[in-house]
Amino acid sequence: MFGYTVLALPYMYRAVDTGLSTIDVRSLTEAAQSLGSGWLTILGRLILPNVFGAVMSGAFLTFAIVIGEFTMASLLNRPAFGPYMQILGANKAYEPAALAVIAFAITWACMGVMSLITRLTRVGRMGK
Repeated sequence: MFGYTVLALPYMYRAVDTGLSTIDVRSLTEAAQSLGSGWLTILGRLILPNVFGAVMSGAFLTFAIVIGEFTMASLLNRPAFGPYMQILGANKAYEPAALAVIAFAITWACMGVMSLITRLTRVGRMGK
């Protein structure tokens, strides 16, 4: 678990860092504090909704990297997707290819859901 965290942390950090750099966090925080908001309100109503797309992008990158990771999973001897495909490919011809197509479909479905969620949150924020 720690190995996967170390593997995925830079990708998640970069996505969230990019999301935070697109908004002016200091001005938003100072404006909210001058209007009497506390830190939980600032985080919950200002910062997190503006960074939600970046967090979703980081989560998708992390998901894709962890699903595709073979070396760590095989060294740890844990049941994971990569070693399962390798074991299945050693004995059968067509099943690993079908499993790869299913993995691509799941990846594209995750991208679609992420895009839909970020689009709906943008429309919801614009309507308010």
